[in-house]
Amino acid sequence: MNIDKDLLAILCCPETKQPVRLAETELVTKLNEAVRKGILKNIGKHPVTEELEGGLLRSDAKIVYPIRENIPVMLIEEGIPLEQLA
Repeated sequence: MNIDKDLLAILCCPETKQPVRLAETELVTKLNEAVRKGILKNIGKHPVTEELEGGLLRSDAKIVYPIRENIPVMLIEEGIPLEQLA
């Protein structure tokens, strides 16, 4: 997954304003496994039904914002809490 470096430099978490970075492939794979099992929910408490092409990981590593069709979805309610993967 490639995101323009200039775009990545200005993106931040819409809730906390923490910087974000591109999520590792391993993390995206784990998230997609949870999507396929139907157990992943976003902050808005809605099931995540579409697999992620990639993700932007908040600097505290608690939330991932999905990337779909090469577009980061930077909406608070679309963030995915990573505590679900524990």
